[in-house]
Amino acid sequence: MDLNELRDRAYKTACDHGFHDEELSNEHCLCLVISELMEAVEADRKGKRANVDWYNKKIANSRICQGLVPGTPKEIGFEVAYNETIKGSIEEELADAVIRLLDLCGLRKIDIEDFTEEMLYGAEESCNDETFTESIYAISTIPIRYEYEYDSPLEGQLNGMLFAIFGLAKHLDIDLIWHINQKMRYNELRENKHGKKY
Repeated sequence: MDLNELRDRAYKTACDHGFHDEELSNEHCLCLVISELMEAVEADRKGKRANVDWYNKKIANSRICQGLVPGTPKEIGFEVAYNETIKGSIEEELADAVIRLLDLCGLRKIDIEDFTEEMLYGAEESCNDETFTESIYAISTIPIRYEYEYDSPLEGQLNGMLFAIFGLAKHLDIDLIWHINQKMRYNELRENKHGKKY
């Protein structure tokens, strides 16, 4: 997987939507990543998982998505299908966290490591004896732990968080790259700053 291509796409979308109109600190950006991880915890507590099969059926069977409804953009059908089947799920929130990390890597011009299947197997295994919430806690504390325990620069902190999130997704049998691509498409269609202040 080439996360640097996704990094560039996430960063471009954030710039196009006004998220980098003002300079924000690394701490600010990392807190927003952590907020997405906390939303994943809430989705887990509610048992909210994406219904990918139903999403694919809705996309395949939607006259709007197929461009068969005159005067109605295909994107409307995609947004409706996404909102009904994926929005608010664990998968979406993990994808959001990754997208924010990718964007921060783009902003700070950080290269992302290639995570091999063997490497991800180790990250996946580390989740075996943890609850979902414990795994999210471990991911959320990577920046502070890596900085103080290992004197790791921001590059190591961000790569560590990405690696851990992908390991958790593998543990949960989530195709995180697919979900990231769906959410990026969704984000590209949204209004400036997605209706948020920052």
